[in-house]
Amino acid sequence: MQDSFLSSDLHLQGLNPEQLRATKHFEGPILVLAGAGSGKTRVLTARVCHLIHVHGVPADRILSVTFTNKAAGEMKERIARLLGSAPAGMWVGTFHAIGARILRRHADRLGWDRTFSIFDADQSLRLVKSVQDSIGLDPKRWSPKAIRNEISSAKNQLITATAFAQEHEGSFDLYLRNVAKVYPEYQKALERQNAFDFDDLLVKPVELFDAVPELLDRYRDRFGFVLVDEYQDTNRAQFRFVELLSDQHTNLMVVGDDDQSIYGWRGADIRNILDFEDAFPSAVTVRLEQNYRSSEKILDAANHVIAENLNRKGKTLRTERVGGEPLTILESFDENDEARWIVGEIETRVRETPGSSYSSAAVLYRTNAQARALEDAFRREGIPYQVVGGVRFYARREIQDVLAYLRLISNPRDAVAFARVVNYPRRGIGLTSQEHLVRWAAEQDLSLLEAALRASEVPKLRAAGARGLERFAELIQRFGVRATQARVGDLLEELVEDLDLVRHLVEEGPDGEDRARNVTELIAGAVDFDSTQVQSVAEEDIDTFTELDLFLQQVALVADVDRLDPSSDTATLMTLHNAKGLEFPIVFIAGMEEGLFPLGRAYDDPETLEEERRLFYVGITRAENKLSLCWARQRRRAGDFNYNTRSSFIDAIPEELIEERRSKRLSITAQSTPHRSGRAWRSEGGGRDNGGDEYEPDPDLAMNQDTPRFLKGERVVHQTFGSGSVVEISGFGRDLKVTVDFDDVGRKKLLLRYAALEKDWP
Repeated sequence: MQDSFLSSDLHLQGLNPEQLRATKHFEGPILVLAGAGSGKTRVLTARVCHLIHVHGVPADRILSVTFTNKAAGEMKERIARLLGSAPAGMWVGTFHAIGARILRRHADRLGWDRTFSIFDADQSLRLVKSVQDSIGLDPKRWSPKAIRNEISSAKNQLITATAFAQEHEGSFDLYLRNVAKVYPEYQKALERQNAFDFDDLLVKPVELFDAVPELLDRYRDRFGFVLVDEYQDTNRAQFRFVELLSDQHTNLMVVGDDDQSIYGWRGADIRNILDFEDAFPSAVTVRLEQNYRSSEKILDAANHVIAENLNRKGKTLRTERVGGEPLTILESFDENDEARWIVGEIETRVRETPGSSYSSAAVLYRTNAQARALEDAFRREGIPYQVVGGVRFYARREIQDVLAYLRLISNPRDAVAFARVVNYPRRGIGLTSQEHLVRWAAEQDLSLLEAALRASEVPKLRAAGARGLERFAELIQRFGVRATQARVGDLLEELVEDLDLVRHLVEEGPDGEDRARNVTELIAGAVDFDSTQVQSVAEEDIDTFTELDLFLQQVALVADVDRLDPSSDTATLMTLHNAKGLEFPIVFIAGMEEGLFPLGRAYDDPETLEEERRLFYVGITRAENKLSLCWARQRRRAGDFNYNTRSSFIDAIPEELIEERRSKRLSITAQSTPHRSGRAWRSEGGGRDNGGDEYEPDPDLAMNQDTPRFLKGERVVHQTFGSGSVVEISGFGRDLKVTVDFDDVGRKKLLLRYAALEKDWP
């Protein structure tokens, strides 16, 4: 049909030349390389409207695939608004939703009933555990979650259970041999229960089309035009699904940005977008390089950074917003100093910039573990914030599990803590055993822990369950004695080691390492804990509590902050991965250090290093007006200090685009290089050797010549108590104490080597 552009063509208004070219494309394959902030969603919706309104394509012949339900909903609303009514019969949805829709119609062709169930992650994990039990594969030794993730990875690469078993049943890798035993039985169990897991919603439609050619032909005829958003994030199964539907008519539009491909760790294959023109030789390529979000200096920095990557199609973002503020590179002393500076900058911006609000600012970081110091700083200054894409640090599952152990050690009658951890990590204590124990404990008027010590006396309780309960109770009892003598940091470190918790977490799969880092971050907080900082216990009563009691009390108060109203004016904290697709006037990227960002292990693989650089590019291009890149000389991990160098990613940014700043602590006190030790430097994440030494601080902080000296009458700042005046100094060396009248909380006596006081510089 001829183009017949009408004055009512609202979908074309305001489009730039490249957007118009993509929108007006009619038949044949087209690759739209959509740079950050270039209006790709607008192009997708405009093209759908153009196909319907100008070319006369029936709406029910169009399939538009998105990656989130939110994106699908927004696309439907925009199209309906532009056309004046909803496009009847058009399919718009995620890959999983489209797959489920097809299977609801044709699952019987594969041996399932069309009333099948869809197992979520928890249900599929339980099924994996059940299969392991049935074949005698010990789930305490072989993590069901790790096995489930391996099966998921295989499915996303279109490797069937039969093919996986044939490839790995004789493998030298014992782990893969065990997965090869579980995978086929797991798939049979799904079929027996008439269920698909989430991966099957991607895989089974492909199997269906391969197995029933006439059905594939029907869908090819039905969907004469296929559009795919976020194409750089597709995996093998998703690519094959799209290819099967469109390889005859080739009316396929894919929109994506190879420079924002950041999900390789969960199966996304960047080759899908890089090799699109090989798969579809007649493809037209359109680059959307006009950015409508960021200032010129921010985009110049982004362009220089991403140009370092070799595996990319190539494009250069541009903007009409000439100039702009320079990027700030902030050097700080440690993660607490970094967090304090970020919070101070946000407060200053909101106070001094007309129209600014806390919601204008976002703080991005590479790992969830970095959130602890940031959250502490926001709470301390009373600035409202929200954590996006996850829960607050102390509410995370792995942190709650560890804290439940500590609560039970501190209070043996804590039944909630007992129930949470009695079988975590697994020790053979099932729900039936727990039910028998609960009933008997009530009859005997015992706490659950007391009853567990006498589990062999519990009627109907199997011997294995009784042994597991007794061992658990003895562990809690042993650590209860230790808690009366040990520092809480030492206690927690010993507990995590005794449980072998880090290994259990790492074996859970892609999220396992992040969870393990969170636990080591909790240990770091416990090591840093100073009982004199607990405000809700009078100084004279401190000695009546163990340090564990005081630590738990402080954590409970920190974790029990009021929940934030999502519509309130709050700063945003999130990982760089969760920031994709978002934008903020003011952005801070924290932890710009070698070994943390990029992660140390990235240097073992050039492709991984390029993905880390793409993640940095994503972070840069979230910023509209102001971007600050922050790094710390030292960062504490599980009680150990890592001494850092600035991330090499920053080196690609031209000097004329940046301003270098140092935190007040560094610029005023002129901290010198810390004391060296003879141990090798270890990068966070276990990556490359940095070629230097790891540094350790002088354990006697009171004798360190870099530690600030305090005089009576001086103004000082404490991380928790705020500002105050020194009124007394007593003791010597490691026992040096300082008494401070704090403006908000009154008089406190602090042990100087733990107090981390700073001079309140004007």
